[in-house]
Amino acid sequence: MSVRRRAEVLGTFPGAAYRGTFAPSAPEPGLGAELPAGWEGLYFPYDAPLADLRPDGSPARDGVLPEISLPRRMYAGEDTVFHRPLRYGNLVEQVVTAGDVVEKTGRSGRLVFADVVREYLVDGERAVSSTWHDVFLDVAGPGGGSGGGVSAGSVGPGAGADWSEPLRLDERQLFRFSALTFNTHRVHYDARWVREQEGLDGLLVHGPLLRIVLLDAAVRHEAAMPGEQGGPREPGERVGAFSFRVRAPLLAGTDAVIAGTRHGQESEVHLLDASGAPLATGTVAWVDEQRRRTPQ
Repeated sequence: MSVRRRAEVLGTFPGAAYRGTFAPSAPEPGLGAELPAGWEGLYFPYDAPLADLRPDGSPARDGVLPEISLPRRMYAGEDTVFHRPLRYGNLVEQVVTAGDVVEKTGRSGRLVFADVVREYLVDGERAVSSTWHDVFLDVAGPGGGSGGGVSAGSVGPGAGADWSEPLRLDERQLFRFSALTFNTHRVHYDARWVREQEGLDGLLVHGPLLRIVLLDAAVRHEAAMPGEQGGPREPGERVGAFSFRVRAPLLAGTDAVIAGTRHGQESEVHLLDASGAPLATGTVAWVDEQRRRTPQ
């Protein structure tokens, strides 16, 4: 099994650049401060040489997965466990290995589902473990659509949710996220490619970006929720795990809604289009650090 190892000091620039573009209310990055859960996705950018890219700009040879003879590669979701917080200034080793690779036949033809497992180590100890889910597809015709999942029925924008907020991402933000992560996938910046090769009416918002945006929203609103007695919520909870799935494309400049609901030690967070149809879903598992440390 191929293993890729890279090391990087978690500098403040990627966090500051993301904060200034997508999360202005997040704490300002500083050496020694905790990296928000999910923001590890801003580090270890793509590094495949130009010769190892597919025509669509995604990696054909990444040193981990076997080369797959399908022209399109799309992000379908991610399952992450946060063992302990990363901090700005940490020297982090990323260890990447291939997970399951499964071939299927769908309505659009041949599909290959492939997992990539990423471990983030500090001083040899796991801080974050994440399994990234990709799907490889055949050529899409006009109107063929693109994305890692299948759209489901309407559930209503924020209906029954504890909180909701609007989301609209534009081309400038897509460009910045592509630049920050060195992502050359043409679905995010090449409008002609998107129309002719992907069958979409506009640029596709990055799935990994939506993962961070939805998790940020869940954390932000959870912190603002009242505690059990109606007063301020007691500090001590952190994100223990986040499971995220893309179900349908979100296009740049399109209005959407993020809605969240708390159920015990989990929160569900949904990205919905203007009609209420789900575009992406996530489940946050919360860990109460104070109770964990208090002897019973």
